[in-house]
Amino acid sequence: KAAIECSEKFSTVSPRYAQEIKEPYFAHGLDPIVRRNESKLVGILNGIDILSYNPETDKSVFARYNTDDMTGKVICKRELQKMFNLPIKDETPVIAIISRLVSHKGLDLVRTVAEEILRQDVQLIILGKGDSAYENYFMDLSRRYVGKLATVIAFNPDLSRKIYSGADIFLMPSKSEPCGLSQMIACRYGTIPIVRETGGLYDSIKPAANGGVGFTFANYNAYDMLYVIREAINSFHNKDFWTTLVRRAMCTDFSWQHSANEYAQIYGEMLK
Repeated sequence: KAAIECSEKFSTVSPRYAQEIKEPYFAHGLDPIVRRNESKLVGILNGIDILSYNPETDKSVFARYNTDDMTGKVICKRELQKMFNLPIKDETPVIAIISRLVSHKGLDLVRTVAEEILRQDVQLIILGKGDSAYENYFMDLSRRYVGKLATVIAFNPDLSRKIYSGADIFLMPSKSEPCGLSQMIACRYGTIPIVRETGGLYDSIKPAANGGVGFTFANYNAYDMLYVIREAINSFHNKDFWTTLVRRAMCTDFSWQHSANEYAQIYGEMLK
């Protein structure tokens, strides 16, 4: 509160979240102070390290690839399926979740419709740690859906890169997300994100049908999420559309350059 009141400017990590924190739901009691000082508020989307997250040079992935030669991504998918004892099927989409396993990250939505997702021709890989209720649920579900679901209860950066590169779809249905980086990293590896329209997820991922790079839903509702998952699965089977979408996602600039320029501009204005 003191910093907001006394500063020349205050910023947060996406334009959408800058609007959201004016509301009680997102602001944890600070919304009156934020609204009173909103003329000083700026939202600048974070970036990712595009040199580190680069499928052309990443030593963690099973095979390297780029937008001109996607053969390596096919290998990454097959090796990922092999690693998790999933049937090696190129035509079955692999959906990945890499997340803290807490309701805040939308895991309650996933739990609500998990079995409906798994009844479709998909494979699901979950990597993360969190609340024991979610850890136990997804571990039990993976025992009941052998060959369909693999769950790893761990924080493992190396494995996460293998999953980013080998999956087809990345699911990130957060309740709130000031910025979020996972959806950007997924795009970098040609894995198409499904996100809820909140915070930085809204700012970074626009619907594929409108020239964007992913699939989105607005309401925090499990069946709205399930609807767009099915939409993504159907789109996956349209190979021409999907190949174009993957290349568009990989070519999207999520680097820090844009953010740095915006910060420099704000600092310059403050110094005048």
